[in-house]
Amino acid sequence: MLVLVAPGQGAQTPGFLTEWLDLPGAADRVAAWSDAIGLDLAHYGTKADADEIRDTSVAQPLLVAAGLLSAAALGDVTPGAVAGHSVGEITAAAFAGVLDDTAALTLVRRRGLAMAEAAAVTETGMSALLGGDPGVSVAHLEQLGLTPANMNGAGQIVAAGTLKQLAALNEDKPEGVRKVVPLKVAGAFHTHHMAPAVDKLAEAAKELTPADPRVTYVSNKDGRAVAGGAEVLERLVGQVANPVRWDLCMETFKELGVTALIEVCPGGTLTGLAKRALPGVKTLALKTPADLDAARALVAEQA
Repeated sequence: MLVLVAPGQGAQTPGFLTEWLDLPGAADRVAAWSDAIGLDLAHYGTKADADEIRDTSVAQPLLVAAGLLSAAALGDVTPGAVAGHSVGEITAAAFAGVLDDTAALTLVRRRGLAMAEAAAVTETGMSALLGGDPGVSVAHLEQLGLTPANMNGAGQIVAAGTLKQLAALNEDKPEGVRKVVPLKVAGAFHTHHMAPAVDKLAEAAKELTPADPRVTYVSNKDGRAVAGGAEVLERLVGQVANPVRWDLCMETFKELGVTALIEVCPGGTLTGLAKRALPGVKTLALKTPADLDAARALVAEQA
């Protein structure tokens, strides 16, 4: 059984879309999406520097566009399940047929703008904790006023809060944590700092008509498979200010009997977690079009 997954913010790197735009029809598709949302995705995916694509309002639609483009390049694939990490959940909703591509990009554009606006109120950020016991780490974060915003499994938790709180974490790591790594994001996502963005995203969601998922859709909220399109959309709105439970998503993958996992562009983060948390599951990250042949072979093997 194959699961198709989409990464979240921080996975983007300068120029990562360049080779994908050389594929037949890709540039035209991205141009149409750019016109639909009023953002030059090709420019940001090929020419913009790291600071420009760190901007939340740019990074989020860019990541969804890259995920959709790379999945389309795979060909006609029907995975057994789909999931996405944070903003990747919108990509996954498109994979599942809950939203069409244009609706997904319209929603993520509104999401990115709303979250960027909320992040501008206070200087906040996120840092990954590598290693340590989850219970010990979560208690330590709460003592520092930080939120365990991403429970990623495989020995990784992402803390979110003010820059002052994150600086304190860097000086006072939880027992057993090997390293604290600042992430390439511009706010404390999935925390109370994002509450103003939830209302704006809820308004944007009212303009959409979701369909029920065509394949199993696994939600960040609790790792549960969600069968109704309206509930998927409701969860996409609420997750902006609530923790990502990727650990529980991977537990559900196990229960579903997943045997292979492909992470769409810009892949790497989620396959890394899966290698540690899902032993025996074959993984592949779509980083460039050079990975497509191996990915197609894996799809054929799992069919």
